[in-house]
This record gives sequence, structure tokens and C-alpha cells, in this order.
Amino acid sequence: MPLLNKNNSAVKRIMQEARELANDPSTDYSAAPLEDDIFEWHCTLRGSPGTEFEGGLYHFRILLPAEYPFRPPSIMMLTPNGRFELNTKICISFTNYHEELWQPAWGVRTAIIGLQGFFPLKGEAAVGVGSIEYPASERRRLAGLSREWVCPQCQRQNAELLREDGEGERKVPEKAGDDGGHGSVGGMEPAKPKSHRPPVVLDGAICIVFVLFCVLLCRRFF
Repeated sequence: MPLLNKNNSAVKRIMQEARELANDPSTDYSAAPLEDDIFEWHCTLRGSPGTEFEGGLYHFRILLPAEYPFRPPSIMMLTPNGRFELNTKICISFTNYHEELWQPAWGVRTAIIGLQGFFPLKGEAAVGVGSIEYPASERRRLAGLSREWVCPQCQRQNAELLREDGEGERKVPEKAGDDGGHGSVGGMEPAKPKSHRPPVVLDGAICIVFVLFCVLLCRRFF
């Protein structure tokens, strides 16, 4: 296992966010850093109700820069979805394509909720690097297939990573240890059960507000 410098601001922030996401989960998504590289996260997102993505589960990577949280993450979709290209860094307002819009107070959870809000966008609002526009019928077909899709790295189906009850494989990373100023990524233990965030009332509202905020910022700068 790699050693982590507990005094590195990016490492401290990432470990803090990993613990918060594990201890305060959502029924709409799950996310955790890789055990051998905390700067790469694998996340599973539930398709928004009332859209052609409803019922789908979508796996993607979040790549955090060494300067995180002062520089934004990159996002790459892995599950076929008909909205974003696969294995391509996608251009949305809180990713590395728009560093001028990024706020250090935002985090991994912000990126996930924001991505959920960008999924259903259509027309000019949906245009950007990594965006594709498949027919709604094809998106619904892919949504049905996505549940059994297996991440080559995680070796788990999406339906296992984010179950209908919102439970998923969440692990709480230990704080960086005191062994010479370093700690191991290993020693991760299952998160203690805790009440889920209400996805419609809380995460849904945050998602709408965040996307509107990003659109207003884009209009201001462009």
C-alpha cells in the first residue's frame, strides 16, 4: 500500500471527504477513492427519475489533481449511457475545463450532484467536450443494461455498488498515521450504518440550485 503524507493539504482534504461520504451516504450515489490511489475515485450514480436515464446506474471516475481542492477534478464516464462519451474527460462547468468557475469549498460530492443535474440537459445546454446525444429510446435501453455492467477495475456490478436500498460498498479510510508523518491507505473498515440523505428533498434541491448557479456563472464569463 502507498504511504500518505499526513501534512499534505490535498491528502487531508481527500481523506476527510472520503470519511464524510462513507458516514453520510446517499441513496442516489456511492463514491470512494481507490485503495492504491486516493486521487482517483470510482463512483456510481443513479439515473434521475422522470428522464430516459431512470432506472440506470452509471459508473464513472473522478480524477483529483495534486493541487486539490484549489483546482477542479476531471470526470470520465465508464458505463455506456448515451449522454457522455466513455473514457473521455467531459466538459461541464465544475471540471478541469472550467478552472475559473471552480470553488475550493466544493468537493467530490458537489461534482457528483452536479453531474446528476447535467445528465438530463438537452440541446445547446448539453453541448460540450465528451457530450453525445443518443435517441431517448437508446438511452432507456442502455439504462436497463447498466445495472449489470461490471467495472473492469472494481470487478463489481453497478447493482451491487449501489443497491435499491441505497446501501453500497462503502469504506471509511483511516486518518493518516503518525509513523514518520505517513499513514497507509489500508486498514479500511466498513462504514457504520447511518440514516441516508433524502435524495428528493435534499440532494435533488442541491442539484437544481448548483446547476442553475453554474449556468449563471457561464453566462457571466462567456
